[in-house]
Amino acid sequence: MNAYRRLIFAALMLTAVVVVFGAYVRLADAGLGCPDWPGCYGQITPHHAAEDILGAHAADPHGPVSLPKAWKEMVHRYLAASLGLMIIGIAVLAWRHRSHKGAAPWVATLLVGVVIFQGLLGKWTVTLLLKPAIVTGHLLGGLTTLALLTWLAARVAGARREVVPPRLLWAARAGLLVLAVQVALGGWTSTNYAALACTDFPTCHGSLWPVADYANAFHVVRELGMTADGELLSLSALTAIHWSHRLGALVAGGVLLMLGWALARRVPTAGAGVALIAAVLMQICLGVANVALSLPLPLAAMHNAGAAVLVGLMVWINFRLQARGIARPAPAALGRLLPFSPRSQRRA
Repeated sequence: MNAYRRLIFAALMLTAVVVVFGAYVRLADAGLGCPDWPGCYGQITPHHAAEDILGAHAADPHGPVSLPKAWKEMVHRYLAASLGLMIIGIAVLAWRHRSHKGAAPWVATLLVGVVIFQGLLGKWTVTLLLKPAIVTGHLLGGLTTLALLTWLAARVAGARREVVPPRLLWAARAGLLVLAVQVALGGWTSTNYAALACTDFPTCHGSLWPVADYANAFHVVRELGMTADGELLSLSALTAIHWSHRLGALVAGGVLLMLGWALARRVPTAGAGVALIAAVLMQICLGVANVALSLPLPLAAMHNAGAAVLVGLMVWINFRLQARGIARPAPAALGRLLPFSPRSQRRA
């Protein structure tokens, strides 16, 4: 089991690197640095394909192909392939140690399926020329991999389960769901290159409710920069994407901060609560800084890293919480989950 445990934690760290580096590749406009898959102009490295790459760059100096971009793209593929092999190893060891309590072989098998599909999304990202739906799905697949590995890491580490009131447990579940929606909105904003559709803050184009084309903004099946009818995507559509992400941040940030406060007020979960509050505040600051500073590449990559940290932290928190007694069905409105009264705190 020691090898299994070490492999899970190593894969978790590598997944974080792959997710952040993948965001960097996309933000550096290197997603088509090698326009074929899995190699680069049919070669295993950009060095072997240098003649083709230099020829493509000479024909279109402002295009997506250049030697530095090709290396960025291929390093991302090498890292992702290494992660895939590690996850296959995790699944093999999970079934070998399936009699142990922390093995979770079916979760490890699910993880293999996710990674295989993630590889296909990586292929389609290139062959279908950065379609927003595919690229967003690729981002979500990476964070799903991170979430499953975090769950496995918590299990093999024997993370202590804290008994809490059922409504606090449901609040954590709701917080994870809200975060997932917000991450999807962030991915859609990034893959549509809408991060700078609004260059002022807190307003957008000087308004708290800017003119926006929501109908074309959220057509899923379409080409990059185009509407479903083949027209150029307008600034108002990009504004709708960006503004939706900001509104989502307002909702998700509020929910997660309230959850963090509720956790911080209970001694057994205080550390998790403080960590959640710090991560949310840092992510908000990074988002504002990206708008104010016109999306510098390091800050944009850090914003993606912040999303990965929040996903991992929320999965860890949800793993640790266990309802006292039999959990009641989730309340219909999130407002009934929070805030938590001091009286219920004492009973817990």
